[in-house]
Amino acid sequence: MRGMAWHREHLPDPLPAEPLEVAVAWLAEATRRASSPNPNAMVLATADAAGRPSARVVLCKQITPHPGYLTFYTNYNSRKGRELGARQQAAVVMHWDALHRQLRVEGRIVRTSAADSDAYFATRNWQSRLGAWVSQQSEPIGSRAELLAKVAMTALRFALPAPDGDEQASDPGQRIPRPPHWGGYQLWAEAIELWVEGSARIHDRARWERQLEPRGAGFEPGPWSVSRLQP
Repeated sequence: MRGMAWHREHLPDPLPAEPLEVAVAWLAEATRRASSPNPNAMVLATADAAGRPSARVVLCKQITPHPGYLTFYTNYNSRKGRELGARQQAAVVMHWDALHRQLRVEGRIVRTSAADSDAYFATRNWQSRLGAWVSQQSEPIGSRAELLAKVAMTALRFALPAPDGDEQASDPGQRIPRPPHWGGYQLWAEAIELWVEGSARIHDRARWERQLEPRGAGFEPGPWSVSRLQP
């Protein structure tokens, strides 16, 4: 049963000065233990112009402790892409249930460079690269058959076989460039919360906050201030 006394992990005392270094270690342990299929999954929350929130799961591709941001990739024209472009703010949650840990990050959004997006796109499975060209993400479509027809037509455009969903299928070798509507984002942390499950619901929580000053393509971060929170 969760929350029993056998789980005795606590956040350090004094609290660490760099919370994202803890997050990197937590993600590495979750990946090593393989306690879930996607240990880098995170819920990304955005809001529209009227303040109406929406949330979905994306994959965190990198945590950069210094200067302090998370990187993920998606379709720029999707609902989340449009909302990120309009408001340039977001929040994420990574929850490692088997390890009794949670990370929350709130902050500012900037796009990664085209070169960084190109480099990551080239590492993706060829069927995923093809799929990035197929989908007008978040837009309506008449039927599943119509979507599959788009897949076949896009494969023909790049002289590729129709994908069969087998991620282990051999790469046919044709170059598939990154579509202009697809790429990366950096979530620069303004606030971070680390949470460790405690027995009797006496969880361990701490929150770090800092200021970000715009600088070039990113930000110049100020120092972290930290406080423990009641569960």
